[in-house]
Amino acid sequence: MSKKNDIIVYQAKNGAIELREDLSAETVWASQAQIVKLFGVDQSVVSRHIRNIFQDKEVDEKSNMQKMHIPNSDRSVVFYSLDVILSVGYRTNSTVAISFRQWATKTLRSHIDDGYTINSSRIKKNYEQFLKAVDGIKKLLPASSQVGANDALELVKMFAGTWFSLNAYDRSALPRSGLSKKQVEFTAE
Repeated sequence: MSKKNDIIVYQAKNGAIELREDLSAETVWASQAQIVKLFGVDQSVVSRHIRNIFQDKEVDEKSNMQKMHIPNSDRSVVFYSLDVILSVGYRTNSTVAISFRQWATKTLRSHIDDGYTINSSRIKKNYEQFLKAVDGIKKLLPASSQVGANDALELVKMFAGTWFSLNAYDRSALPRSGLSKKQVEFTAE
């Protein structure tokens, strides 16, 4: 799927899904039609899974479903939270859903093994929060660390902007306008 004004963006190469966020509710929302499109299955499959998810009390219906009125429409549309979308993804049997489950399992395993997860696109959008998180991590590290963890985290903090620029350059995604040129001289022995 392409990233237009749609709420859902699916990255098929690694199974990852990205959804536009409702930051006030700290979740994302998608209509049933969008969930159908996301996992590439029939509407009846998604309807059945959502009904069973609520019946099994896997997810609370009241806090994970919203009816919203769409402009120029006579009827409201039901939107489902990220919890419902993920539950449908784990119940659905399609090639796309299998890729999603593989990606989700890999991401969860990495998070459990490493103790953290890095989402570079969110860090880019929330750079100040990222710097605060780095400061918070520094406070959790033992003071007697032989590796110099505080120094390492300070370096991460200092060079995070550079890393984002290099990452954008690697992906040929540097902005083409609105930038100023700055001359920097490097020397090496």
